Amino acid sequence: MAMKPYKVLERMVRGFSNHRRIQIMALLDKSPELSVLEVAVRLRINVKTASAHLNRLAVAGLVIKRHEGTAVRHKVTDRGQNVLKFLRTLE
Repeated sequence: MAMKPYKVLERMVRGFSNHRRIQIMALLDKSPELSVLEVAVRLRINVKTASAHLNRLAVAGLVIKRHEGTAVRHKVTDRGQNVLKFLRTLE
């Protein structure tokens, strides 16, 4: 493998290398199209914290954002689905 794919993998792994981000991905897997506020309320976390985690997941390509008026909806990507499947094998 060339160096670039390793860096892409590193970005992806860092994207989900936090228990809260894994929790957010699992939530979005069950309830797609949630806003930052809805994620924060359901997980009982600060909105600013939820936003930061969702941004990290989006940069890693694990979550996509869809703008709907003033709201931003979030959904797990195919790559994110694969990560969740992998993580479930570790349980």
